[in-house]
Amino acid sequence: MCGIVGVVSNAPVNQLLYDALLLLQHRGQDAAGIVTLLERKFFMHKAKGMVRDVFRTRNMRALPGDVGLGQVRYPTAGNAYSEEEAQPFYVNAPFGIVLVHNGNLTNAHALRAELFSTDHRHTNTESDSEVLLNVLAHEIDRATRGGALNSATLFEAVRNVHRRLRGSYAVVALIAGHGLLAFRDPYGIRPLAMGRNADGTVMVASESVALEGSGHVFERNIAPGEAVFVDLQGQVHAEQCADTPTLNPCIFEFVYLARPDSVLDGISVYQARLNLGETLAKRVVSTVPPSEIDVIIPIPESSRPSATQLAHLLGVPYREGFVKNRYVGRTFIMPGQGVRKKSVRQKLNVIGSEFKGRNVLLVDDSIVRGTTSREIVQMARDAGARKVYLASAAPPVRYPNVYGIDMPTKDELVAHDRTVEEIRELIGCDALIYQDVDAMKRAIGSLNPKLDGFDASCFDGVYVTGDIDTEAITRMNGNRPRVEETEEDSSRLALPNLS
Repeated sequence: MCGIVGVVSNAPVNQLLYDALLLLQHRGQDAAGIVTLLERKFFMHKAKGMVRDVFRTRNMRALPGDVGLGQVRYPTAGNAYSEEEAQPFYVNAPFGIVLVHNGNLTNAHALRAELFSTDHRHTNTESDSEVLLNVLAHEIDRATRGGALNSATLFEAVRNVHRRLRGSYAVVALIAGHGLLAFRDPYGIRPLAMGRNADGTVMVASESVALEGSGHVFERNIAPGEAVFVDLQGQVHAEQCADTPTLNPCIFEFVYLARPDSVLDGISVYQARLNLGETLAKRVVSTVPPSEIDVIIPIPESSRPSATQLAHLLGVPYREGFVKNRYVGRTFIMPGQGVRKKSVRQKLNVIGSEFKGRNVLLVDDSIVRGTTSREIVQMARDAGARKVYLASAAPPVRYPNVYGIDMPTKDELVAHDRTVEEIRELIGCDALIYQDVDAMKRAIGSLNPKLDGFDASCFDGVYVTGDIDTEAITRMNGNRPRVEETEEDSSRLALPNLS
Protein backbone atom coordinates (compact mmCIF):
# COMPACT_ATOMS: atom_id res chain seq x y z
CA MET A 1 0.00 0.00 0.00
CA CYS A 2 1.39 3.37 -1.09
CA GLY A 3 -0.02 6.78 -1.90
CA ILE A 4 0.39 8.13 -5.43
CA VAL A 5 -0.54 11.40 -7.13
CA GLY A 6 -0.09 12.99 -10.56
CA VAL A 7 -0.85 16.52 -11.79
CA VAL A 8 -1.09 18.35 -15.11
CA SER A 9 -1.44 22.10 -14.67
CA ASN A 10 -0.67 25.49 -16.21
CA ALA A 11 1.25 26.61 -13.12
CA PRO A 12 4.11 25.17 -11.02
CA VAL A 13 3.05 21.92 -9.34
CA ASN A 14 5.78 21.29 -6.77
CA GLN A 15 3.82 22.73 -3.83
CA LEU A 16 0.62 21.06 -5.01
CA LEU A 17 2.31 17.66 -5.13
CA TYR A 18 3.82 18.22 -1.69
CA ASP A 19 0.41 19.11 -0.23
CA ALA A 20 -1.22 16.05 -1.83
CA LEU A 21 1.48 13.74 -0.46
CA LEU A 22 0.91 15.12 3.04
CA LEU A 23 -2.76 14.19 2.66
CA LEU A 24 -1.68 10.68 1.62
CA GLN A 25 1.00 10.27 4.29
CA HIS A 26 -1.09 7.66 6.12
CA ARG A 27 -0.58 5.35 3.12
CA GLY A 28 3.19 5.20 3.56
CA GLN A 29 5.83 6.61 5.86
CA ASP A 30 8.95 4.82 4.64
CA ALA A 31 9.98 7.11 1.76
CA ALA A 32 8.69 9.91 -0.43
CA GLY A 33 9.48 11.22 -3.89
CA ILE A 34 8.43 13.87 -6.40
CA VAL A 35 9.23 14.29 -10.10
CA THR A 36 8.36 17.36 -12.15
CA LEU A 37 8.58 17.90 -15.90
CA LEU A 38 9.79 21.13 -17.49
CA GLU A 39 9.80 21.02 -21.30
CA ARG A 40 11.43 17.60 -21.85
CA LYS A 41 13.51 17.40 -18.69
CA PHE A 42 12.63 15.58 -15.48
CA PHE A 43 13.56 16.95 -12.06
CA MET A 44 13.48 14.42 -9.22
CA HIS A 45 13.97 14.32 -5.49
CA LYS A 46 13.29 11.25 -3.37
CA ALA A 47 14.58 9.88 -0.07
CA LYS A 48 13.65 7.74 2.91
CA GLY A 49 11.46 9.37 5.52
CA MET A 50 8.25 11.34 5.96
CA VAL A 51 7.20 13.99 3.46
CA ARG A 52 7.99 16.87 5.81
CA ASP A 53 11.53 15.52 6.31
CA VAL A 54 12.33 14.55 2.73
CA PHE A 55 11.45 17.90 1.15
CA ARG A 56 13.17 21.09 2.27
CA THR A 57 12.97 24.52 0.64
CA ARG A 58 16.07 23.86 -1.45
CA ASN A 59 14.54 20.60 -2.73
CA MET A 60 11.27 22.28 -3.67
CA ARG A 61 13.07 25.03 -5.58
CA ALA A 62 14.82 22.34 -7.60
CA LEU A 63 11.46 20.91 -8.82
CA PRO A 64 10.28 23.29 -11.58
CA GLY A 65 7.51 22.52 -14.05
CA ASP A 66 3.75 22.44 -14.55
CA VAL A 67 3.47 18.63 -14.67
CA GLY A 68 4.52 16.12 -12.04
CA LEU A 69 3.86 13.09 -9.89
CA GLY A 70 4.72 11.83 -6.43
CA GLN A 71 4.56 8.89 -4.08
CA VAL A 72 4.70 8.02 -0.40
CA ARG A 73 6.09 4.53 0.00
CA TYR A 74 5.00 1.69 2.19
CA PRO A 75 7.31 -1.22 1.30
CA THR A 76 5.66 -4.54 0.41
CA ALA A 77 8.46 -6.11 -1.63
CA GLY A 78 12.20 -5.73 -2.01
CA ASN A 79 14.43 -3.88 0.43
CA ALA A 80 12.71 -1.41 2.76
CA TYR A 81 16.07 0.20 3.58
CA SER A 82 17.33 0.90 0.07
CA GLU A 83 17.23 4.53 -1.05
CA GLU A 84 17.29 3.20 -4.62
CA GLU A 85 13.87 1.61 -4.16
CA ALA A 86 12.17 4.86 -3.21
CA GLN A 87 9.87 5.95 -6.03
CA PRO A 88 9.47 7.40 -8.65
CA PHE A 89 11.46 5.16 -11.01
CA TYR A 90 12.90 6.39 -14.32
CA VAL A 91 13.85 4.93 -17.70
CA ASN A 92 15.24 6.98 -20.57
CA ALA A 93 13.70 5.03 -23.44
CA PRO A 94 11.36 5.29 -25.14
CA PHE A 95 10.80 9.05 -24.80
CA GLY A 96 11.76 9.14 -21.11
CA ILE A 97 9.28 7.79 -18.55
CA VAL A 98 8.93 8.12 -14.76
CA LEU A 99 6.44 6.06 -12.81
CA VAL A 100 4.86 5.58 -9.38
CA HIS A 101 2.94 2.47 -8.40
CA ASN A 102 0.60 1.42 -5.61
CA GLY A 103 0.05 -2.32 -5.30
CA ASN A 104 2.02 -5.52 -5.73
CA LEU A 105 2.74 -7.65 -8.79
CA THR A 106 2.25 -11.33 -8.06
CA ASN A 107 4.22 -12.43 -11.14
CA ALA A 108 7.16 -10.03 -10.74
CA HIS A 109 9.64 -12.91 -10.59
CA ALA A 110 8.54 -14.27 -13.99
CA LEU A 111 8.35 -10.78 -15.49
CA ARG A 112 11.88 -9.98 -14.38
CA ALA A 113 13.13 -13.07 -16.22
CA GLU A 114 11.11 -12.08 -19.34
CA LEU A 115 12.53 -8.57 -19.28
CA PHE A 116 16.06 -9.96 -19.32
CA SER A 117 15.67 -12.81 -21.79
CA THR A 118 13.01 -11.51 -24.19
CA ASP A 119 12.64 -7.74 -23.83
CA HIS A 120 16.39 -7.18 -23.25
CA ARG A 121 15.74 -4.66 -20.52
CA HIS A 122 17.66 -4.31 -17.26
CA THR A 123 16.31 -3.81 -13.74
CA ASN A 124 18.66 -2.73 -11.00
CA THR A 125 16.58 -3.21 -7.83
CA GLU A 126 14.36 -5.83 -6.23
CA SER A 127 11.30 -3.60 -6.61
CA ASP A 128 8.31 -4.88 -8.57
CA SER A 129 7.56 -1.25 -9.46
CA GLU A 130 10.77 -1.08 -11.49
CA VAL A 131 9.66 -4.26 -13.25
CA LEU A 132 6.29 -2.65 -14.00
CA LEU A 133 7.96 0.47 -15.41
CA ASN A 134 10.13 -1.58 -17.75
CA VAL A 135 7.19 -3.66 -18.96
CA LEU A 136 5.28 -0.44 -19.68
CA ALA A 137 8.28 1.11 -21.45
CA HIS A 138 8.74 -1.99 -23.60
CA GLU A 139 5.06 -2.05 -24.60
CA ILE A 140 5.06 1.68 -25.42
CA ASP A 141 8.13 1.11 -27.58
CA ARG A 142 6.37 -1.74 -29.40
CA ALA A 143 3.15 0.24 -29.84
CA THR A 144 4.88 3.30 -31.30
CA ARG A 145 7.36 1.25 -33.38
CA GLY A 146 9.67 4.24 -33.55
CA GLY A 147 6.84 6.55 -34.62
CA ALA A 148 4.73 9.17 -32.87
CA LEU A 149 3.14 8.67 -29.48
CA ASN A 150 -0.55 9.50 -29.04
CA SER A 151 -3.46 8.33 -26.92
CA ALA A 152 -4.24 5.44 -29.30
CA THR A 153 -0.73 3.99 -29.14
CA LEU A 154 -0.60 4.50 -25.37
CA PHE A 155 -3.87 2.65 -24.87
CA GLU A 156 -2.60 -0.20 -27.07
CA ALA A 157 0.48 -0.38 -24.85
CA VAL A 158 -1.64 -0.49 -21.67
CA ARG A 159 -3.76 -3.29 -23.16
CA ASN A 160 -0.60 -5.35 -23.59
CA VAL A 161 0.59 -4.41 -20.10
CA HIS A 162 -2.66 -5.75 -18.65
CA ARG A 163 -2.12 -9.03 -20.49
CA ARG A 164 1.34 -9.44 -18.98
CA LEU A 165 0.86 -8.25 -15.40
CA ARG A 166 -0.77 -10.13 -12.54
CA GLY A 167 -1.63 -8.71 -9.15
CA SER A 168 -2.69 -5.24 -8.08
CA TYR A 169 -1.54 -1.96 -9.55
CA ALA A 170 -2.67 1.63 -9.64
CA VAL A 171 -0.12 3.51 -11.76
CA VAL A 172 0.73 7.09 -12.66
CA ALA A 173 3.45 7.72 -15.23
CA LEU A 174 4.90 10.82 -16.91
CA ILE A 175 6.14 10.65 -20.49
CA ALA A 176 8.59 13.41 -21.37
CA GLY A 177 7.16 15.91 -23.82
CA HIS A 178 3.75 14.22 -23.93
CA GLY A 179 1.84 14.09 -20.66
CA LEU A 180 0.53 11.94 -17.85
CA LEU A 181 -0.73 8.35 -18.06
CA ALA A 182 -2.74 6.69 -15.29
CA PHE A 183 -4.23 3.20 -15.22
CA ARG A 184 -5.62 0.64 -12.82
CA ASP A 185 -5.52 -3.16 -12.74
CA PRO A 186 -8.50 -5.04 -14.27
CA TYR A 187 -9.87 -5.91 -10.81
CA GLY A 188 -9.62 -2.41 -9.35
CA ILE A 189 -7.94 -3.77 -6.24
CA ARG A 190 -6.10 -0.53 -5.43
CA PRO A 191 -7.96 2.82 -5.63
CA LEU A 192 -7.36 5.68 -8.06
CA ALA A 193 -9.49 8.83 -8.41
CA MET A 194 -9.47 11.85 -10.72
CA GLY A 195 -10.55 15.49 -10.29
CA ARG A 196 -9.77 19.05 -11.34
CA ASN A 197 -9.82 22.57 -10.00
CA ALA A 198 -11.29 25.82 -11.31
CA ASP A 199 -8.07 26.66 -13.19
CA GLY A 200 -8.26 23.44 -15.20
CA THR A 201 -5.55 21.55 -13.29
CA VAL A 202 -6.13 17.79 -13.55
CA MET A 203 -5.11 15.56 -10.65
CA VAL A 204 -5.19 11.80 -10.14
CA ALA A 205 -4.59 10.38 -6.66
CA SER A 206 -5.03 7.28 -4.54
CA GLU A 207 -7.82 8.80 -2.43
CA SER A 208 -10.41 11.50 -2.89
CA VAL A 209 -9.12 13.28 0.22
CA ALA A 210 -5.95 14.25 -1.68
CA LEU A 211 -8.08 15.88 -4.37
CA GLU A 212 -10.48 17.72 -2.08
CA GLY A 213 -7.83 18.74 0.43
CA SER A 214 -5.75 20.38 -2.30
CA GLY A 215 -8.60 22.39 -3.83
CA HIS A 216 -9.79 19.97 -6.52
CA VAL A 217 -13.29 18.72 -7.18
CA PHE A 218 -13.60 14.95 -7.33
CA GLU A 219 -14.93 13.91 -10.76
CA ARG A 220 -14.78 10.15 -10.83
CA ASN A 221 -12.82 7.01 -10.06
CA ILE A 222 -10.63 5.56 -12.75
CA ALA A 223 -12.36 2.29 -13.63
CA PRO A 224 -10.70 -1.13 -13.31
CA GLY A 225 -8.64 -1.74 -16.45
CA GLU A 226 -9.14 1.82 -17.66
CA ALA A 227 -6.30 4.05 -18.87
CA VAL A 228 -6.44 7.84 -18.74
CA PHE A 229 -4.02 10.04 -20.69
CA VAL A 230 -3.81 13.74 -19.85
CA ASP A 231 -1.82 15.64 -22.47
CA LEU A 232 0.26 18.71 -21.69
CA GLN A 233 -2.66 20.98 -22.64
CA GLY A 234 -4.82 19.34 -19.98
CA GLN A 235 -7.03 17.41 -22.39
CA VAL A 236 -8.22 14.10 -20.92
CA HIS A 237 -8.38 10.96 -23.08
CA ALA A 238 -9.73 7.71 -21.59
CA GLU A 239 -10.31 4.17 -22.78
CA GLN A 240 -11.08 0.78 -21.29
CA CYS A 241 -8.00 -1.37 -21.94
CA ALA A 242 -8.83 -4.64 -20.15
CA ASP A 243 -10.63 -7.57 -21.77
CA THR A 244 -12.92 -8.47 -18.85
CA PRO A 245 -12.68 -5.86 -16.09
CA THR A 246 -14.49 -6.30 -12.77
CA LEU A 247 -14.61 -4.05 -9.71
CA ASN A 248 -13.26 -5.93 -6.68
CA PRO A 249 -11.56 -3.35 -4.43
CA CYS A 250 -9.50 -4.42 -1.44
CA ILE A 251 -11.89 -4.53 1.51
CA PHE A 252 -9.04 -3.74 3.92
CA GLU A 253 -8.97 -0.22 2.48
CA PHE A 254 -12.38 0.35 4.08
CA VAL A 255 -11.58 -1.53 7.28
CA TYR A 256 -8.32 0.23 8.04
CA LEU A 257 -6.06 1.62 5.32
CA ALA A 258 -7.91 4.61 3.85
CA ARG A 259 -8.65 7.87 5.61
CA PRO A 260 -12.23 8.01 6.96
CA ASP A 261 -12.94 11.23 5.02
CA SER A 262 -12.19 9.54 1.69
CA VAL A 263 -14.72 8.07 -0.73
CA LEU A 264 -13.37 5.05 -2.62
CA ASP A 265 -15.26 3.55 -5.55
CA GLY A 266 -18.46 5.26 -4.50
CA ILE A 267 -18.22 4.16 -0.87
CA SER A 268 -17.70 6.54 2.03
CA VAL A 269 -14.97 5.01 4.20
CA TYR A 270 -16.53 6.59 7.29
CA GLN A 271 -19.97 5.16 6.52
CA ALA A 272 -18.42 1.76 5.83
CA ARG A 273 -16.90 1.77 9.32
CA LEU A 274 -20.20 2.86 10.87
CA ASN A 275 -21.87 -0.08 9.11
CA LEU A 276 -19.21 -2.45 10.45
CA GLY A 277 -20.05 -1.23 13.97
CA GLU A 278 -23.72 -1.96 13.33
CA THR A 279 -23.13 -5.55 12.23
CA LEU A 280 -20.57 -6.05 14.99
CA ALA A 281 -23.23 -5.11 17.56
CA LYS A 282 -25.18 -8.25 16.71
CA ARG A 283 -22.08 -10.38 17.32
CA VAL A 284 -21.35 -8.70 20.64
CA VAL A 285 -24.88 -9.20 21.97
CA SER A 286 -24.66 -12.93 21.22
CA THR A 287 -21.42 -13.20 23.23
CA VAL A 288 -21.55 -10.63 26.05
CA PRO A 289 -24.85 -9.21 27.37
CA PRO A 290 -24.76 -5.40 27.11
CA SER A 291 -25.67 -5.23 30.81
CA GLU A 292 -22.23 -6.67 31.58
CA ILE A 293 -20.43 -3.88 29.68
CA ASP A 294 -19.85 -0.61 31.55
CA VAL A 295 -18.05 1.30 28.83
CA ILE A 296 -16.95 0.98 25.19
CA ILE A 297 -13.48 2.29 24.34
CA PRO A 298 -11.92 2.42 20.85
CA ILE A 299 -8.28 1.64 20.15
CA PRO A 300 -7.21 4.72 18.13
CA GLU A 301 -7.70 5.63 15.36
CA SER A 302 -9.50 3.64 12.67
CA SER A 303 -11.89 1.86 15.03
CA ARG A 304 -13.61 5.02 16.30
CA PRO A 305 -16.57 5.07 13.86
CA SER A 306 -17.31 1.37 14.48
CA ALA A 307 -17.01 1.82 18.24
CA THR A 308 -19.29 4.86 18.19
CA GLN A 309 -22.01 2.99 16.31
CA LEU A 310 -21.60 -0.08 18.48
CA ALA A 311 -22.01 1.97 21.68
CA HIS A 312 -25.08 3.74 20.28
CA LEU A 313 -26.82 0.49 19.35
CA LEU A 314 -25.98 -1.27 22.62
CA GLY A 315 -26.91 1.75 24.74
CA VAL A 316 -23.52 1.63 26.49
CA PRO A 317 -21.43 4.77 27.21
CA TYR A 318 -18.67 5.52 24.68
CA ARG A 319 -15.44 6.86 26.16
CA GLU A 320 -11.94 7.69 25.00
CA GLY A 321 -9.64 5.65 27.20
CA PHE A 322 -6.41 5.82 25.20
CA VAL A 323 -4.49 8.92 24.19
CA LYS A 324 -2.19 8.64 21.20
CA ASN A 325 1.22 10.29 21.17
CA ARG A 326 1.88 11.32 17.57
CA TYR A 327 5.44 12.46 18.19
CA VAL A 328 7.20 9.34 19.38
CA GLY A 329 10.66 8.93 17.89
CA ARG A 330 12.31 5.79 16.62
CA THR A 331 13.45 3.10 19.04
CA PHE A 332 17.04 2.07 18.29
CA ILE A 333 18.93 -1.21 18.65
CA MET A 334 16.01 -3.11 20.09
CA PRO A 335 15.32 -5.94 17.69
CA GLY A 336 12.12 -7.81 16.98
CA GLN A 337 9.21 -8.19 19.33
CA GLY A 338 10.67 -6.06 22.12
CA VAL A 339 10.51 -3.04 19.85
CA ARG A 340 6.81 -3.52 19.22
CA LYS A 341 5.97 -3.91 22.91
CA LYS A 342 7.84 -0.83 23.97
CA SER A 343 6.41 1.17 21.08
CA VAL A 344 2.81 0.37 22.04
CA ARG A 345 3.27 1.81 25.52
CA GLN A 346 5.17 4.78 24.11
CA LYS A 347 2.52 5.53 21.53
CA LEU A 348 -0.56 4.97 23.70
CA ASN A 349 -1.29 6.12 27.22
CA VAL A 350 -4.34 5.16 29.24
CA ILE A 351 -6.79 7.43 31.01
CA GLY A 352 -7.02 5.38 34.19
CA SER A 353 -10.38 6.74 35.36
CA GLU A 354 -12.11 5.21 32.35
CA PHE A 355 -10.92 1.70 33.26
CA LYS A 356 -10.78 1.47 37.03
CA GLY A 357 -13.34 -0.96 38.40
CA ARG A 358 -15.19 -1.30 35.08
CA ASN A 359 -16.03 -4.03 32.60
CA VAL A 360 -14.54 -2.57 29.43
CA LEU A 361 -15.24 -3.47 25.81
CA LEU A 362 -12.27 -2.46 23.65
CA VAL A 363 -12.96 -2.08 19.93
CA ASP A 364 -10.23 -2.48 17.31
CA ASP A 365 -10.57 -2.30 13.53
CA SER A 366 -8.68 -5.60 13.06
CA ILE A 367 -6.31 -7.99 14.79
CA VAL A 368 -3.28 -9.12 12.78
CA ARG A 369 -0.39 -10.52 14.82
CA GLY A 370 -2.14 -10.21 18.16
CA THR A 371 0.95 -8.91 19.96
CA THR A 372 -0.35 -5.34 20.04
CA SER A 373 -3.79 -6.50 21.17
CA ARG A 374 -2.28 -8.51 24.01
CA GLU A 375 -0.27 -5.52 25.20
CA ILE A 376 -3.28 -3.19 25.06
CA VAL A 377 -5.46 -5.64 26.97
CA GLN A 378 -2.76 -5.79 29.65
CA MET A 379 -2.60 -1.98 29.74
CA ALA A 380 -6.36 -1.93 30.43
CA ARG A 381 -5.96 -4.45 33.25
CA ASP A 382 -3.05 -2.48 34.72
CA ALA A 383 -5.31 0.58 34.72
CA GLY A 384 -7.76 -1.24 36.96
CA ALA A 385 -10.32 -2.75 34.56
CA ARG A 386 -12.35 -5.50 36.23
CA LYS A 387 -12.97 -7.32 32.95
CA VAL A 388 -11.59 -6.63 29.46
CA TYR A 389 -13.56 -7.70 26.40
CA LEU A 390 -12.18 -7.18 22.90
CA ALA A 391 -14.20 -6.78 19.70
CA SER A 392 -12.74 -6.61 16.19
CA ALA A 393 -14.69 -4.75 13.49
CA ALA A 394 -13.04 -7.10 10.97
CA PRO A 395 -13.11 -10.90 10.84
CA PRO A 396 -10.07 -12.99 11.81
CA VAL A 397 -7.07 -12.30 9.55
CA ARG A 398 -6.18 -15.88 8.60
CA TYR A 399 -4.33 -15.55 5.27
CA PRO A 400 -1.45 -13.46 3.90
CA ASN A 401 -2.20 -10.49 1.65
CA VAL A 402 -0.36 -10.50 -1.69
CA TYR A 403 -1.82 -7.35 -3.26
CA GLY A 404 0.15 -4.57 -1.64
CA ILE A 405 -0.25 -4.85 2.13
CA ASP A 406 2.73 -6.15 4.08
CA MET A 407 0.56 -8.72 5.83
CA PRO A 408 2.77 -11.25 7.65
CA THR A 409 3.25 -14.85 6.64
CA LYS A 410 0.45 -17.12 7.81
CA ASP A 411 2.53 -18.41 10.73
CA GLU A 412 2.76 -14.85 12.10
CA LEU A 413 -1.00 -14.31 11.95
CA VAL A 414 -2.56 -14.95 15.34
CA ALA A 415 -5.78 -16.29 13.78
CA HIS A 416 -4.13 -18.78 11.42
CA ASP A 417 -5.05 -22.35 12.41
CA ARG A 418 -6.46 -21.17 15.75
CA THR A 419 -9.99 -21.11 17.10
CA VAL A 420 -11.43 -17.90 18.52
CA GLU A 421 -11.08 -19.37 22.01
CA GLU A 422 -7.39 -20.13 21.42
CA ILE A 423 -6.85 -16.58 20.17
CA ARG A 424 -8.67 -15.20 23.22
CA GLU A 425 -6.36 -17.12 25.53
CA LEU A 426 -3.27 -15.82 23.71
CA ILE A 427 -4.46 -12.21 23.82
CA GLY A 428 -5.60 -12.54 27.42
CA CYS A 429 -9.03 -10.91 27.20
CA ASP A 430 -12.17 -12.15 28.98
CA ALA A 431 -14.16 -12.39 25.74
CA LEU A 432 -13.18 -11.98 22.07
CA ILE A 433 -15.74 -11.05 19.43
CA TYR A 434 -14.96 -11.00 15.72
CA GLN A 435 -16.90 -9.63 12.79
CA ASP A 436 -18.40 -12.19 10.40
CA VAL A 437 -16.87 -12.32 6.88
CA ASP A 438 -20.16 -12.30 4.98
CA ALA A 439 -21.62 -9.64 7.27
CA MET A 440 -18.58 -7.46 6.60
CA LYS A 441 -18.99 -7.81 2.84
CA ARG A 442 -22.71 -7.00 3.04
CA ALA A 443 -22.17 -4.04 5.37
CA ILE A 444 -19.68 -2.38 3.01
CA GLY A 445 -20.99 -3.69 -0.31
CA SER A 446 -24.49 -2.34 0.35
CA LEU A 447 -23.06 1.17 -0.05
CA ASN A 448 -22.39 0.56 -3.75
CA PRO A 449 -24.45 -2.19 -5.43
CA LYS A 450 -22.39 -1.74 -8.64
CA LEU A 451 -19.42 -3.48 -7.09
CA ASP A 452 -18.77 -6.99 -8.39
CA GLY A 453 -17.31 -8.01 -5.05
CA PHE A 454 -14.23 -7.46 -2.92
CA ASP A 455 -10.76 -8.77 -2.56
CA ALA A 456 -11.09 -10.04 1.01
CA SER A 457 -8.31 -12.60 0.68
CA CYS A 458 -6.73 -11.96 4.08
CA PHE A 459 -10.07 -12.92 5.63
CA ASP A 460 -11.47 -15.62 3.31
CA GLY A 461 -8.39 -16.92 1.45
CA VAL A 462 -9.94 -16.22 -1.97
CA TYR A 463 -7.49 -14.35 -4.22
CA VAL A 464 -9.44 -12.55 -6.94
CA THR A 465 -6.70 -12.70 -9.58
CA GLY A 466 -6.90 -16.48 -9.57
CA ASP A 467 -3.16 -17.06 -9.84
CA ILE A 468 -2.23 -17.47 -6.18
CA ASP A 469 -1.34 -20.80 -4.61
CA THR A 470 0.85 -21.92 -1.73
CA GLU A 471 3.97 -21.90 -3.91
CA ALA A 472 3.30 -18.34 -5.10
CA ILE A 473 2.77 -17.12 -1.52
CA THR A 474 6.01 -18.78 -0.40
CA ARG A 475 7.92 -17.14 -3.25
CA MET A 476 6.47 -13.70 -2.51
CA ASN A 477 7.18 -14.07 1.21
CA GLY A 478 10.82 -14.47 0.25
CA ASN A 479 10.66 -10.99 -1.30
CA ARG A 480 8.96 -9.25 1.63
CA PRO A 481 10.75 -6.14 2.84
CA ARG A 482 13.91 -6.95 4.74
CA VAL A 483 14.01 -5.45 8.23
CA GLU A 484 17.50 -4.95 9.61
CA GLU A 485 18.28 -6.20 13.11
CA THR A 486 18.97 -2.74 14.49
CA GLU A 487 15.90 -1.09 12.98
CA GLU A 488 12.34 -0.83 14.21
CA ASP A 489 9.84 -2.73 12.07
CA SER A 490 8.31 0.07 9.99
CA SER A 491 5.56 -2.10 8.53
CA ARG A 492 2.33 -0.22 9.12
CA LEU A 493 0.65 -3.37 10.39
CA ALA A 494 3.42 -4.04 12.89
CA LEU A 495 1.59 -1.59 15.14
CA PRO A 496 -2.02 -1.51 13.98
CA ASN A 497 -3.67 1.90 14.42
CA LEU A 498 -0.61 3.44 15.98
CA SER A 499 1.48 4.64 13.05
